[in-house]
Amino acid sequence: MSQVDLEDVRARAYKLWEEAGRPEGRIDEFWFEAEQRLKEESLSRDPKRPDNP
Repeated sequence: MSQVDLEDVRARAYKLWEEAGRPEGRIDEFWFEAEQRLKEESLSRDPKRPDNP
């Protein structure tokens, strides 16, 4: 699976958290969602990667 930059994940997770109304106690949820979205976007931009079916 593709690697994503931690700063990109942090920024995306923060954006998702803000969009959700800044709820407390759900940092893992937003981090995981941000990481998954960035990985999916990375795969869709690079169709020649061997891990992209």
